[in-house]
Amino acid sequence: MTETKPTLTDDRLDGRRDFDFLAGRWHIANQRLDDYLNPNSGAWLEFESTCESGPILGGLGNHDTYYAPDIPGRPEYHGFALRLFDPEARVWRIWWASTVAAGQLDTPVVGRFENGRGQFECADVFDGRPIKVRFDWTEITRSSARWEQSFSFDDGLSFAPNWIMLFERIS
Repeated sequence: MTETKPTLTDDRLDGRRDFDFLAGRWHIANQRLDDYLNPNSGAWLEFESTCESGPILGGLGNHDTYYAPDIPGRPEYHGFALRLFDPEARVWRIWWASTVAAGQLDTPVVGRFENGRGQFECADVFDGRPIKVRFDWTEITRSSARWEQSFSFDDGLSFAPNWIMLFERIS
């Protein structure tokens, strides 16, 4: 009797299930740097939001809708994330759209999960200034997760966090 070995196309091993933890409804405690372009400003805003996430394309992707009714200094905020998995490259691409940049998708961050941590990066331009963007997913459990966005203004030599979300599952 020969034993069948899993291949990289086996969806349990190639990474396409990495975001399965996110399916469902979430309450989010947010901390966001008031001035994204000044990582030393020290002025952090705190606010609450909700998120609902679900799979698409038979598990090759997922999406979520994000809602923050009261961000200090801003009217209600709606966001949408689209994540698509590339099984050949074994990477995720994540696009973001919001009511701030209505009608536009942000440049996708690209990356994967390794050792329980997801890291996704891209080169972008923010207010005319070239930056590198990083998303980190950490502290993932069945009922909680941490997401952090960081910018680099020195071509990736250092990153400064500017938005932290602490997710708690809504039963």
